[in-house]
Amino acid sequence: MKKIFLRVYLAILRAYLSIYYDKKYLVGRLFDKRHYSLGYKRAKQYLRMQKKGINNNVPWPCNPTSVILFPENIDFDIDYMDNFFNNGCYFQAYGKIHIGKRTLIAQNVGIITSNHDLLNIDNHVQPKDVFIGDDCWVGMNSVILPGVVLGDHTIVGAGSVVSKSFPDGNCVIAGSPAKIIRLIEAKNAYENSHKQ
Repeated sequence: MKKIFLRVYLAILRAYLSIYYDKKYLVGRLFDKRHYSLGYKRAKQYLRMQKKGINNNVPWPCNPTSVILFPENIDFDIDYMDNFFNNGCYFQAYGKIHIGKRTLIAQNVGIITSNHDLLNIDNHVQPKDVFIGDDCWVGMNSVILPGVVLGDHTIVGAGSVVSKSFPDGNCVIAGSPAKIIRLIEAKNAYENSHKQ
């Protein structure tokens, strides 16, 4: 009886949430149909503040303390939508932002695709896309600047400012500006990410 009630409740909740969020974002590992999972909890929790606040045009649940500009320019693995549940993040997607599969983004991370014009700070310069590969991890309080490409298995240390690309991946980067502080053996990185 409990299982039937839960299924009915989740079906009603999903129908209600799909009024405010795009249905394609109410699926995946965060919206397990067998129990009241994290996706449902966060979607309900954020709904009122998000739809009245700064992220009212974002078609998926996101923390109301974060800012997401031009969500249509953000491409991400739906199973890792909880990257948008973190506090204080800033996704400035004037250009495209690609976030790879199984990539984790911590709190207070900024991903920026366009800077201010040095001669007129009221204007932004031409945006440059940001690409973050699969199985990456971006540590707390980090900033990724326009045009950066991070290859698969790139770990960004907390508080880093990433101003240049590391397209080969398989490394730990840290600092301001970020630089490689350790290489990750590609074979081990691949095996560890596919042990699920």
